[in-house]
Amino acid sequence: MQRSTMSTAAAPAKRPARPKAAETNPVLATWRTPFGLPPFDRIEPKDLDTALKQALKRHRASIKAIAGAATRPSFANTVQAMEKASLPMERVCAVFFNLVNTCATPELQQIERDIAPRLADHDSAIFLDTKLYGRIADLYERRTALSLTAEQSRLVERYHTWFVRAGAGLKPAGRKRVAAINNRLAELTTAFNQNVLADENDWHMVLSGEADLAGLPDGFRDGARHAARDLAIKGDEAHAITLARSSVEGFLTFSSRRDLREKAWAAWINRGANGGRTDNRKILSEIVRLRAELAQLLGFETYADFVLEDTMAKAPSAVADLLQRVWQPAVARAAEERDALAARARQEGSNAPLEAWDWRHYAEKERKARYDMDAGQLRQYLQLENVIAAAFFCAGRLFGLKFTEVGNAPRYHPDVRVYEVTDRKGNHVAVFLGDYFARTGKRSGAWMSSFRSQHAMGGKPVRPIVVNATNFARGADGEPTLISWDDARTLFHEFGHGLHGMLSDTVYPSLAGTSVSRDFVELPSQLYEHWFGEPEVLERFALHCKTGKPMPKSLINKLKKAETFNQGFATVEFLSCALLDMELHALTLAEASAIDIAKFEADALQNIGMPREIVMRHRLPHFTHITGGYAAGYYSYMWSEVMDADAFEAFKETGDIFDKKTARRLKQHIYSAGNSRDPEELWLKFRGRPPEVEGLLKKRGFA
Repeated sequence: MQRSTMSTAAAPAKRPARPKAAETNPVLATWRTPFGLPPFDRIEPKDLDTALKQALKRHRASIKAIAGAATRPSFANTVQAMEKASLPMERVCAVFFNLVNTCATPELQQIERDIAPRLADHDSAIFLDTKLYGRIADLYERRTALSLTAEQSRLVERYHTWFVRAGAGLKPAGRKRVAAINNRLAELTTAFNQNVLADENDWHMVLSGEADLAGLPDGFRDGARHAARDLAIKGDEAHAITLARSSVEGFLTFSSRRDLREKAWAAWINRGANGGRTDNRKILSEIVRLRAELAQLLGFETYADFVLEDTMAKAPSAVADLLQRVWQPAVARAAEERDALAARARQEGSNAPLEAWDWRHYAEKERKARYDMDAGQLRQYLQLENVIAAAFFCAGRLFGLKFTEVGNAPRYHPDVRVYEVTDRKGNHVAVFLGDYFARTGKRSGAWMSSFRSQHAMGGKPVRPIVVNATNFARGADGEPTLISWDDARTLFHEFGHGLHGMLSDTVYPSLAGTSVSRDFVELPSQLYEHWFGEPEVLERFALHCKTGKPMPKSLINKLKKAETFNQGFATVEFLSCALLDMELHALTLAEASAIDIAKFEADALQNIGMPREIVMRHRLPHFTHITGGYAAGYYSYMWSEVMDADAFEAFKETGDIFDKKTARRLKQHIYSAGNSRDPEELWLKFRGRPPEVEGLLKKRGFA
């Protein structure tokens, strides 16, 4: 026991403590709102700016106290103390980054540019703190003798790994350089992402008259008319195409105007590469060089080696083996598809060579000719409201969840829907926010995030607040919003991520929900997509927007037959991104220091044999995945697809896609377990054997 240092002299009488002043900043104050949602209506940009700075200051003081404690390190006074100290900081950051991603304004973006390097410095100060690292290392060495639970032992191991990989074990000069690199990378990645958003917001194409609308189905026209209204384009019949994926890809699919398709395609693929202030090529060059330097400082030859060491894949060679195994049959299939589409174009009177802006258009015509089915017909059965209901229904059948919309809950935009999620016994499980429509200021794509993560550190469980954001084109006033088949799969995909967050059942927040290995995190989301394509779900929720009649079995059968149609294109479009991501981050520091992004992209595509008529799904100047956490990690979608195909087969083997025993194992070992165990261990507990790649090849039609 340590001896007290307090003087034995009589202490003066204490004055009565003054009541603590109520926190006036609405971001920092206690939220007395339904389910503890942020009071969005009272939050101004200046509140967020102040709250971020204050939260950083308070968090740093808490961490400094933990690092400087005189007591011997224990799980409670070090690791658990760090977990608790992080919660207020994470609450503020969750509010800010959710808002800047969904409702960006110049004021919020300026705060983002200011705070990003400060957050990087803050993280560096923590994970490069030698005193704190010493306490973590001491616990790690003694972990088997500390009577820890399995989850506590896992958390100690993860903290030790995070500190080592952050550079805590480096000499002072190395730690200083790592901190400088992290600061600069934060500035660069923020600029990169804001440039992409600016290019997307700054472009639209107005369609004037029937000639410009040729080929576009009614449902898609409704969305284009609504987009024009949102952009304040005058004229009751004005229509607009934007760079929201559902808008531009739908236009490339349906439009009969080849000249306008080329115009839209060029704007879509050249985001971040238009010259001027939003050009990202030099920014990405610097990012790649700094990442290579960081890897070298940490003892790795390349950044890819560094990233993959802490994944299921472990090494670039394992990733290359998987990607190449799929790339060759995908390219061969794409060549067959190209020839068929070129023949279709000639048959329709086109003498021009097939180009990238023609592919989706003629693929749709070929699909219709082969299977007597077209995307426009399919959209009539895919009402957004019904697809949302289908996602909820499947979650109910699998996991016993019920979703009840809450009308009086705070929301950050009028589009947002708020649901309370309960289990079979009526117990509160989570709050789910759905933000489905595209708008100016909202970044493109689709994602899951949260305002609060699940944990149970204080005895009373804290349940999560989860968000799904998509960018669907809204239907005309009074008309249902119709979405594409790909959009419906995207909604199910993000809802799978959402379930991973909502069903989380861990004690510690750093291990909760989606805080898992990058090449494991896509398993719950990609697996959930499978349920939407099943007849049992389609017959119930794929209802015609005019008649209300269910999708006929004949159309469902056509869908099944067409499942592998155009998979050569889709696989090449995706895999080219994964291959270039890996190659970009497999450069040594010397190679990265001399990189020219435009030349690198062109040379790399030529080297892998990229078909001329197909463009990467995300060209490097707008590839926000690799600035947002998927650097040397885009392969993970395919790595997880090996598992998701095999996992759904576990249900198929029972003859019931909602089999209760299989669903219980899935919930326990995949959706609820978070990062409480090694992902390979969790997979084996669910499936009983390693995943097999044959399921993926069969799913894509390459078996």
